[in-house]
Amino acid sequence: MTRGVTYTAFLLSAVLLLGPVGVLVWHAGSLGGAWHQFLVRSAIRTTLGSGVIALALVVGLGMPMSWVLARNVAPGWKKIWGVLLVIPLLMPPLVVGLVVAYVLGPVSNWWPQVGDNTWTALIVAEVVEALPYFVIAAWGTLGAISRHWEEDVWVLGKTPAQTARYVIWPLARPGLLVAASMAWARIVGAFGAPIVVAYHPTALPVAIWITLEEQGLPAALALSLWLLLVSLPLPVAVNGWWNHVDGQH
Repeated sequence: MTRGVTYTAFLLSAVLLLGPVGVLVWHAGSLGGAWHQFLVRSAIRTTLGSGVIALALVVGLGMPMSWVLARNVAPGWKKIWGVLLVIPLLMPPLVVGLVVAYVLGPVSNWWPQVGDNTWTALIVAEVVEALPYFVIAAWGTLGAISRHWEEDVWVLGKTPAQTARYVIWPLARPGLLVAASMAWARIVGAFGAPIVVAYHPTALPVAIWITLEEQGLPAALALSLWLLLVSLPLPVAVNGWWNHVDGQH
């Protein structure tokens, strides 16, 4: 491959990657106008409210699973679990929504709060979409920590709690924060599953779809900017901090 072809491919890739960002920045002036729409303000509140709960559930459920996979599963079973986790990771979000709706349907017969178009349904949809991302990333982070570090601390008489606090957490913290930021971006951007089970309450991705259908593309682009403002600060901050930490080594 010649240098000219290489740089041409680089430029085309840069345009494809950064072009959408440029288009959205071009429409930044419409942010204020979009804010005055009730649907936008309501969707932002819904996205943040459900997203924080969903992230807490993803971390609370994903951390124990990641730890067990990293520390207490035989190598042969790890390969099997790796394949099993890739399936929900790659499953089309719309299919995830259909499955969630199928499962929640019978439950809602005796617990209406978990039926379609409820906060619970929205949070469940967000958790199911984001959990594989967190578990796989956290599993890789925890699995990369050598057991020798733990054994050396045990020799010094430290308890498992002290080992987790002073050894495991400092070593795993950057990777776990990246895993959490990935989960957050997935939660906030969840569309396929929520549009099936939670058209209401309306989060930002579904609100963008509604705006596109009712008001057209320019209005939807303005709302897309609000989605970026909600979803990107955490991943960008974590990525910047990660690069700062990595650069110190």
